[in-house]
Amino acid sequence: MTAVPRFALVLAAASVLLAGNLHAATAARAEDDPVGPPGSEASSAAPVEVDAADPDLKLPEGATLAQAKVLDIKSVVEEQSGDERREDTNTNVTFALQAEVLFGKDSAKLGAEAQSRIAGIAEEIKTQNATKIRVFGFTDNLGSSAHGDVLSKKRANAVQELLAQSLNDSGVTYEVRGYGEDYPIADNSTEAGRKKNRRVEVSFPRVDD
Repeated sequence: MTAVPRFALVLAAASVLLAGNLHAATAARAEDDPVGPPGSEASSAAPVEVDAADPDLKLPEGATLAQAKVLDIKSVVEEQSGDERREDTNTNVTFALQAEVLFGKDSAKLGAEAQSRIAGIAEEIKTQNATKIRVFGFTDNLGSSAHGDVLSKKRANAVQELLAQSLNDSGVTYEVRGYGEDYPIADNSTEAGRKKNRRVEVSFPRVDD
């Protein structure tokens, strides 16, 4: 992505599974009644109970486990100022921009810096050839929950509209939601934490290797 701010902090986590064990862009508006956390899908299936003494779970004599395979790697890169955060997995890219970078206080009107920030994200979307984009707004827990819901929706819509202008691609579709104070990523009891929670996230699938 071009014009990417310099980043200072990199964290990585990997989850490993032993493979042998168990085998256009139309005008998008924030939904009024989002269900479930962003990026998740509800499942009614109960956890499967496994009997550790079941002989069928034992390897046949002479058999060996397949080589361990890395299923997913998550890389998190955050600006030293904390204004922008990028998270990469094998399947998705997520940008989180703090509200102060994009908007005035308690406002959904994009500021002067917003265009360059969102243009940078648009370039990465083009690099990934992504056609399905999620734009989610979040607030801290100050003020009423209802106010936070409305503000986060307006902010998500504002970012989506500018992003659509930057991409100018009728083949791109958007999912736009406002979650208010739900799903904080930091402690709302401190101003530093609340600042992180006031954010807009843009995420899309990875298609390159």
